Amino acid sequence: MRDRAKAAALLAGLVTVVLWGSAFVGIRAAGTAFDPGPLALGRVLVGCVALGALVLVQRDRRPLPARRDLAAIACYGVLFLGLYSITLNAAERRVDAGTAAMIINTGPILIALLAGLFLREGYPRGLFAGCAIAFGGVVLIALGSARTASGTSPGIVLCVVAAVSYAVAVVVQKAVLARVSALTMTWLGCLAGAVACLPFAPSLFHQVYRAEPAELVWLVYLGVGPTALGFVTWNFALRRTSAGRAGALNYLIPVVAIVLGWTLLDETPPWPVLVGGAVCLSGVYLARVWKTGQQTSVTSPASSAVSKGETT
Repeated sequence: MRDRAKAAALLAGLVTVVLWGSAFVGIRAAGTAFDPGPLALGRVLVGCVALGALVLVQRDRRPLPARRDLAAIACYGVLFLGLYSITLNAAERRVDAGTAAMIINTGPILIALLAGLFLREGYPRGLFAGCAIAFGGVVLIALGSARTASGTSPGIVLCVVAAVSYAVAVVVQKAVLARVSALTMTWLGCLAGAVACLPFAPSLFHQVYRAEPAELVWLVYLGVGPTALGFVTWNFALRRTSAGRAGALNYLIPVVAIVLGWTLLDETPPWPVLVGGAVCLSGVYLARVWKTGQQTSVTSPASSAVSKGETT
């Protein structure tokens, strides 16, 4: 049963990788018609509708969480589906999809640090060496982007803000997933994100009216695919493994984003960006390999609950 749970978590994580990798391309495509805030709101509203229908169908088997968990879920939703989405949308108006994906995916290192502190997942010996190598990769990415376009520095900063928001949100949601199903967690998170983005509603209305059909299709895809399905599969995987291990799969997202960006948007990052991405991924890979092989950690409350047989 444990092997089956690990396999299911891995499969769900890989689905998430593909969907979230495609989101970087979708944001670039839809961003021609939608500003960062309205795009974030439109995406999360579509996700709310899709997930809300599923929650209503399964309401008898998936009760709403206790009040003590609602604040944490709201925090996760505002950070991951609100702040993260807005800053990433804004960043991708300044940097290409592959570059943005590479910088965002320094987040797993932050997740490992925060999970060790707050979830008692422990600290592997090679973690800080991996952090140093990955940071060097981010510097190379920033320099490579700055050489090819003007005004990319704000985009790099926005990507870093998005990565921090994403890392904090993952640690918050990991603790709650021991008691809340992946579907319910994602739906309530979408609702919280939508409330946080409501100030952009008037702009969204006008931009939807002016958008081309292809841009509307991208908006709907972002809401149904990377948001609704992607976050459900992510929460499913995160509930069945440690936060650090789940985050390791996200190192594959830049590869998906670069391939799709090159195929669909004709975006080829310059060689310093590719080298920086390779260095960055090498650093986070070192941190994960060392953790898997040599860490003796204290089981987190969430993973302990899963090992006792609690399921979604």
